[in-house]
Amino acid sequence: MAKRQHAHDDSCSRSGGTMTTTRITPLVRVVMASSAAFVLLAAMALDTKVVKIGSKADVPSNVFSPEKYGALEFPKVVAAVESHATDAATLAAAITADQTAAETKYGIAADAGAEFPVKFTGKVGKQDSGIYDVVVPGVPDAIHISVQTGPAIIGTDLRDGTGLISFGQFRNQIEYQNAGSALNKEMKKQVLSKIGTTDLTGKTISVVGVFQLTDPTAWIVAPVKLDIQ
Repeated sequence: MAKRQHAHDDSCSRSGGTMTTTRITPLVRVVMASSAAFVLLAAMALDTKVVKIGSKADVPSNVFSPEKYGALEFPKVVAAVESHATDAATLAAAITADQTAAETKYGIAADAGAEFPVKFTGKVGKQDSGIYDVVVPGVPDAIHISVQTGPAIIGTDLRDGTGLISFGQFRNQIEYQNAGSALNKEMKKQVLSKIGTTDLTGKTISVVGVFQLTDPTAWIVAPVKLDIQ
């Protein structure tokens, strides 16, 4: 009786009545598996983008980026404020005569009080924490005008002072608040960083900006343009 041959990992072929057996050794299996793994890793590497942690690219596409938002939207804010800015003397007279009518004619509706785009040229007085008093010809002494120069820019006047930006454009309150902060930071970068703001007292400046009318006698202006004469 012929013996039955078992070949679990063998490859067999028959040629001219002769049986040929090829054994796949453990070493061969390892080499084959390694080759397949190498091909897979190479394909993954070609489809992988290396991003440095903390870099500008290290932001998922669906996540709000304050830095990108500020850079993109600030020029639009500047254009809108400039196009609607009213001379300070004209605005002061209108607010003094009829605040409600002035808000309708010159203001931008906002939650905590109307925002007013304004422009003026005046002499700079004293400063307190980066907020300078400015004496503007034609504006009554009873109205105190000041301009913010940082380092801290308070409020959300740049966000709210155009009527172009609303809460509904954002996913939540945090993004909405961050948008205001981003515009303030971009203003500091594009406007205030280009001038010396630590010693403006006694100088004449021209300002285009926006303020919220929480007190008709105290205007705290966030500038979108500030030039030293």
